[in-house]
Amino acid sequence: MHGQLPLVWDRAENFSIFDPAGNRFIDFTSTIFVANVGHSNPRVIKAVRDVLDRPLQSCYAYGNELRARYLERLVGFAGAPFEKAFLLSAGTEATEAALKLMRMYGQQQDKHRRGIVCIEGNWHGRTLGAQMLSSNRPQRDWIGYEDPHIHHIPFPYPQVLDGRSGEAFLEESLRSLEATGVDIPLDVSGFMLETFQGWGAVFYPKDYVQAIERFCRRHDILLAFDEMQSGFGRTGRAFGYQHYGVTPDLLCCGKGMGGGMPLSGVLGRAEVMDLPAIGDMSSTHSANPLVCAAGLAVLDEIEERDLIVDTARKGEVLLEALADLADRFPARVDRIHGHGLVAAILFRDPNSGQPDSSFPSRVAERCMQKGVLVVHTGRESIKLGPPLTITVEALLEGVSVIADSIDEVDTA
Repeated sequence: MHGQLPLVWDRAENFSIFDPAGNRFIDFTSTIFVANVGHSNPRVIKAVRDVLDRPLQSCYAYGNELRARYLERLVGFAGAPFEKAFLLSAGTEATEAALKLMRMYGQQQDKHRRGIVCIEGNWHGRTLGAQMLSSNRPQRDWIGYEDPHIHHIPFPYPQVLDGRSGEAFLEESLRSLEATGVDIPLDVSGFMLETFQGWGAVFYPKDYVQAIERFCRRHDILLAFDEMQSGFGRTGRAFGYQHYGVTPDLLCCGKGMGGGMPLSGVLGRAEVMDLPAIGDMSSTHSANPLVCAAGLAVLDEIEERDLIVDTARKGEVLLEALADLADRFPARVDRIHGHGLVAAILFRDPNSGQPDSSFPSRVAERCMQKGVLVVHTGRESIKLGPPLTITVEALLEGVSVIADSIDEVDTA
């Protein structure tokens, strides 16, 4: 659990963090994209307190009214084609569940193998299956072996496309995969995409994702999106996949879903969600009354405060301010990426032009010293994800502090 900046949190309210000495920080992290509706949201706190006063904290697989209400609201919020949801506690559980569902679907379709195609650089969690879906080889060395039926194809970075369309790049990647002996229509059960490249808020070309969807439909392959960071209004849409004009079969959700409570889930079409037999999918703390109450409160906040539309508006302000920042430091800032209230500043070494990972780490520390918390990625990026409830004034103040920090570190 190390790697972030050395700050002790004492309390958090809306978009502000306080340390034990009473110092206040503008939060551009949302505790890694969890506090979409703001830290210590009063509606969420009241909903949880009401359950504690009932009292009913846990019921395992038995029914309860809050669970039924939340599932109905969640499916309604997601909209067609999503008809059912399976609730869990952590994001990695949700991606594990999606992996199982995709492979069960392949089994039903009599696929020769139950392969899954993933994208290099995507991240899906730290448990066994989720780690295998992720492409970071050093971080999955502990497993001791590679699943031969989980395949990774290259991410279509702008600099890698080199003038090619996203669709052409996908076709080239799939041909390379088939050249290794994989008969994709017969050997693949699903595609798993992180909605954007997490470390750098890099979104795919729209035609790339649309080409994946057409390929999946043509060959009876499920399309799943990992929406941990991008769901529940973060990108200025209810879910990030909506930027691509496609319709997934499965959505993996978490983080902002629970407003600070441990809540995650998989949503999908009934024919897919009903594949497991009774007892095949369960989780001890799944859909307990506390988290369902929090989930309902989050949906109430998003809908009643029109946070999706508001986030799209604030996102334009943020990206415009970041574009000005990039113009101010052309030798240091390589690119700006983002949608809504998720963004990243990618840095380069001014001498070599190569990605620079040490400089943004120093900038992130300087930002903390000056009262703004950013996501320290450890790579050539600084990632930004303030609560969706942040004011425009605080948003612009935070960007101004980031700019001053870049200047101070660069001239130190």
